[in-house]
Amino acid sequence: MFSVLCWTALMQLSLVEANSEVIDFLKHFNTHAPLEANKRWIAEWEYSTNVSSEEAASKKKAATLAFQTFLEDTRKKASRYSNLEGLSETLRRQLKLLRSSATLKDKQEREELENIEIEMQKIYSSSQVFDVETGKNLSLSPDLTKIMASSKKHDRLKFAWQEWRDAVGPKIRPLFERYVNLSNQGARDNGFRDYGEYWRSDYEIDNLPEIVENLWKDLEPFYKELHAYVRAKLREQYPHGKKKDAIPAHLLGNMWSQSWTNIYPLVEPIKNKLSLDVTKQMIDDNFTVERMFNITESFFLSLGMEKLPKDFVRRSMIRKPDERDVVCHASAWDMYVKTKNGAKDVRIKQCTEVTQEWLVTTHHEMGHIYYFLSYWDQPYLFRDSANPGFHEAVGDTMSLSVSTPRHLVKIGLLKEYTQDEEADINNLMKAALSSIVFLPFGYLLDQWRWGVFSGKIQPSEYNTEWWKLRTMYQGIKPPVERSEKDFDPGAKFHVPNDVPYIRYFISSVLQFQFHKAACKLAGFDGPLHQCSIYQSKEAGKKISEMLQLGTSRPWPEALEKLTNKTTMDVGPMREYFWPLYLWLRKQRCEGEYAIGWPENPGPEGDPWVVPTTLPDASTKPMTKPISAVEAYAHAWTLNSAGTLIMTIASLFVSLNVMNK
Repeated sequence: MFSVLCWTALMQLSLVEANSEVIDFLKHFNTHAPLEANKRWIAEWEYSTNVSSEEAASKKKAATLAFQTFLEDTRKKASRYSNLEGLSETLRRQLKLLRSSATLKDKQEREELENIEIEMQKIYSSSQVFDVETGKNLSLSPDLTKIMASSKKHDRLKFAWQEWRDAVGPKIRPLFERYVNLSNQGARDNGFRDYGEYWRSDYEIDNLPEIVENLWKDLEPFYKELHAYVRAKLREQYPHGKKKDAIPAHLLGNMWSQSWTNIYPLVEPIKNKLSLDVTKQMIDDNFTVERMFNITESFFLSLGMEKLPKDFVRRSMIRKPDERDVVCHASAWDMYVKTKNGAKDVRIKQCTEVTQEWLVTTHHEMGHIYYFLSYWDQPYLFRDSANPGFHEAVGDTMSLSVSTPRHLVKIGLLKEYTQDEEADINNLMKAALSSIVFLPFGYLLDQWRWGVFSGKIQPSEYNTEWWKLRTMYQGIKPPVERSEKDFDPGAKFHVPNDVPYIRYFISSVLQFQFHKAACKLAGFDGPLHQCSIYQSKEAGKKISEMLQLGTSRPWPEALEKLTNKTTMDVGPMREYFWPLYLWLRKQRCEGEYAIGWPENPGPEGDPWVVPTTLPDASTKPMTKPISAVEAYAHAWTLNSAGTLIMTIASLFVSLNVMNK
C-alpha cells in the first residue's frame, strides 16, 4: 500500500513538473515570437509597398527564412512534449497550434520556395499590358479594373480580360508547378498528405469539403435564379448572347466575374428609384481617403470598441503611390508589437479611391484591424481568428449595416430616402450581385487547388479543369478560346500569393449569421436586410467577446458566443435575400426565360413548365392551383426546412410580402 501511494505521489509530482516545464517553455516562446514575427512582417510590408526594389525583395526573403527557422527550432524543442499526458486544455491547444506547419525541412528547398513565391508575386503586381487605343501601358489597378467596371463595349471588355491573363498566366505557370511540388513536400514533411490538407486543418474538422458542398447546394437555387435573370438582361445589351448558354466572363463587370455589382445599371429591377450608390455624393462633398477612414473608425467606435492606435493612418498605405509599384490588393496587417510610443502596430494597405465600393472595402479591412486589437493580449499562438472565415466575416458583417439606407442617411451620405418594397428589391439586387454571385467562385477556387495539391488535377490539365469548374459552378465561359498554354488561375491574386480562398466562402455564410445575431442584440425588429447595428453597444459588446477569444477555443465555441449556435447555417442569408428570391422567381415565370446552362441544367424538369405540385414534407404530395412564384419559391423552402409547419408559416409570410 505504501509503495502504491508513493508511486501515485511521484506521478502527480511528475505531472506538476511537466506542466510547469511546458508553461515556462510556452511563456518563453510567446514572449519572443511576436518580436521575431515583427521582423518578418516589417520586411514583408516594405516589399509589398515597393515590389520593384531588389533590396526589399532580398530583405523579405531573409526575414521569412529566418522566421521559418525560428519556428522549426521551436517545434523541435516542443516535440518532447508531444505525448505528455495530464496537460491542461490550454497548454495542449497551444502545442497543437505550434506543431501545425507545412515548412520544408530542407533549408535549400525552403529558400527555393521563397524565391518562387517572390517571383510570382512580382509578376502579378508589376505586369502591365499595352493599350493600342490610348498608347499607354495599363496596370491591373486601377486601369484594367476600371475598363472591366465601366465599359459597355464588347471588344474593349474582351481586350482587358484577355490581355491581363495573357500577360500574367504563362509567366506564372512554370513557377506554380514547382511551387505545388515544394508546398506538398513541406506538408508531407509535417505529417499531412498534401498542402491542401494542411490548409483545411485550420478549420479543425475532417469533412470540410463535404460541409462546404452542402452549404453551396443549399444556396445554389438562388444563384441559378439570379444567373438566369442577369443572362436575360445581358442579352438586351449584347443580343448575340445565347439564352440558354453560360455567360461570357468579360461581360459581368469584374476581372474575375466574382462580383457583378458594376453591371447593376443593366440589370436594375425597378427603374427611376433613388439609387443607394453614394459615390457621386462623396465626390460632390469633396470626400478624401482620410475621411473615409474616419467614417469607418466611427462605425466601430459607435459599437463601443477602442480608438485606433496613434499614427495608424500614417503607418498604413491608404492610396497608391505614383513613384513605385506596390501590391494594391487590399489587406490588413498585424505587426505583433507596439511602436516606440506604445501604440499597437496594425496597418491597412490598399489603393483607395473615393467610391462607395472602396468605403465598403475599408470597413471590411477595418474588421481585420479590430480583430487584431481584440485578441492582442492573447498569447502569440492564440493571436488569430477562430477560423480563417471568421477574420473575413467581421468586416463584412459591418458592411451589411453600412450599406443600409438608414445608416447612409445617419452619416449624411444619403440626403433623402423613402423605404418601400420596390426600393428594397433594388437594394437587395445590388447586394446579391456581390454576396450571392460570389459564392460559387469562393468555393471553386480552392476546390481547384485542392485537386491540384492532391494530384487529382495534373499540370497538363490545369487550365482545362479550371474552366470546367468555372462553367459548372458559375455558369460562365471564356470569351476567347483558352488552352493549356494559358494559366488563367494565375490571373487571380490569391493563387500566386499563396493565400487560401475557402475562407471567403465561409465568411459569406458567417457574416449573415453574425448580422442576424447582432441585429437581435441591437433590438432591431424588422426585415433583416433593413437592419443597421450602428451605435448598438450591446451588439458591439457581444461581437467583442467573440473576437477576444482569438483562436484560444475551437470556432464552434466562438460562434456560440455571438449566435448561440455551433454550426454554420445558410438560413440567415436566405432570410436576408428572401424578398428578392421571390421577385426573381416571378420574373422568370412572367418572362419565360431559361434557367441553368448545359453544363449544369436546372432545376429538375423542364424550366419552361410551371410546376403546380408542392411536396408534403411529412406524408405525400399535395396538389392545388398556385402561382408559379409560390410553387418555385416554396419548393425550395420545403427542401430546406424539412417540415410542413415551417413551410406553411413561410408561405403566409411570403404571400404577405408579395401582396403589400
